[in-house]
Amino acid sequence: MRVGPFAVIEQDVTIGVGSSIDAHAVIKRYTRIGRGTRIFEHAVIGGEPQDFKFKACESYVVIGDRNQVREGVTIHRGSTPEAATRIGDRCFLMANCHVAHDCVLGNDVVIANGTLMGGFVSIEDRAFVSGAVTLHQFCRVGRLAMVAASARVNQDCLPFVVTDGVPARARGLNLVGLKRAGLDAAEITALKRAYHVLRGATQLETALRQLEASSSSCVAELLRFIRDSKRGFAHVRHE
Repeated sequence: MRVGPFAVIEQDVTIGVGSSIDAHAVIKRYTRIGRGTRIFEHAVIGGEPQDFKFKACESYVVIGDRNQVREGVTIHRGSTPEAATRIGDRCFLMANCHVAHDCVLGNDVVIANGTLMGGFVSIEDRAFVSGAVTLHQFCRVGRLAMVAASARVNQDCLPFVVTDGVPARARGLNLVGLKRAGLDAAEITALKRAYHVLRGATQLETALRQLEASSSSCVAELLRFIRDSKRGFAHVRHE
């Protein structure tokens, strides 16, 4: 492990083999960092939640392996005893973004510069959140979704879909991301059909019943995501 000048590492911190802490970074107590992760200059990891209800307790930030946490990033720990803010493996958190208390990021997630998350935000594997995005507390971003720059997200962002705007709305499939992820043509075609069913629906439940007939595993994942939504999802209805 390498520690740069003027970095601060408090007690009760675990840092894996091959990780590095750059100059002036601060690693607060109850932080767990895996192998091969780099924390860049002036990042603050494990700070207390910005939550009026928070009372001093033992809660955590848990960061996996081979992540990059760039300059000025802040990640706050869980807001209740034994709770944790979790970052998976191979994530890239760009400069000055904020991960609030109790957020959960999957694997291979990219968060671009200046993005701000409220508490309990969930971002699934291989999602890409562009710069200066704001995510309301409890919102979810699905797998292989893309959220465009400066979007204001106050509802869930569908997996496999590009979400954009103020307020954020679904704009179409994330075709570039799907192809890069290696989805075959049949799955992409099935997702296109599912998206058009949702876009043209006047009644959501009727559209979801149509999606149930699909044999596509990705469409099934999209269906589960929608049914599990508690905030509703950001979607443009058929005009």
